[in-house]
Amino acid sequence: MSVHTATARNFSAETENRMHSDGVAQQFGFNGALVPGVAVFGHMTRPLVEALGADWFAGHTLKTRLFKPAYDGDELAIECEADGAGHIVRCRARGELLAELRSSPGVAPLDAMAATPGGDPVAERPEVAWPLIHVGEPFPAFQWQPDWDEHLQYAEQVADDLPLYREADLLHPHALLSTANRAFSNRFLLPAWLHVGSEMAMHAPVRIGDELEVRATPVEKWRKKGHEFVTLYIAYVAGDVVKTEVRHTAIFSIARKAA
Repeated sequence: MSVHTATARNFSAETENRMHSDGVAQQFGFNGALVPGVAVFGHMTRPLVEALGADWFAGHTLKTRLFKPAYDGDELAIECEADGAGHIVRCRARGELLAELRSSPGVAPLDAMAATPGGDPVAERPEVAWPLIHVGEPFPAFQWQPDWDEHLQYAEQVADDLPLYREADLLHPHALLSTANRAFSNRFLLPAWLHVGSEMAMHAPVRIGDELEVRATPVEKWRKKGHEFVTLYIAYVAGDVVKTEVRHTAIFSIARKAA
């Protein structure tokens, strides 16, 4: 089993999601501002790329679960071990298991939803609320063409200095999953929310300079323990090619901790 260490950084303190600020996060019972879950995921991809190189960026399925938050300055211990033909990556800090990522070779056939066009543009983004999320109703799609500066910024945010990211045109996966967050905020104002897990099917590498259309549709919503959850289906489409599919799950309304 290999172990990679890294320091978690909260680079989102000024973003719309106030869970990345101390005051709001503490109102919900956390110790302080949360490091983005997509950054934890970004850190966890490093040992997979070290093990598999460029081959990892296509033909693999990833399942990520986020159990507990990372805080700014946390020392992350990222453990990677073989699991049959795939790998399991676990991220620990403060003596706790924060997240688990399972990477397996092979991808399922494309979901028919990949062909669903984006919904109508919205003049203004309303604040997210249960009645406004309609399962099966697509969000407005948007165009995204990641460039080298954006790619390197995402790699730097998770202190990923692997040579592959400077030598090849393969987009850092942290950028890819961060854009799944953007697919949600492209439709709604999201003042306080939590990313709790993602499933990603990497059909073809997403490359720097790709002209992508990002399509998102809610496929499920539910309530549990006072929280309100949603799962979005997201497709990254370059021309006629669906490069990546993501099922991105979030708590969009967080139950406040009892006093």
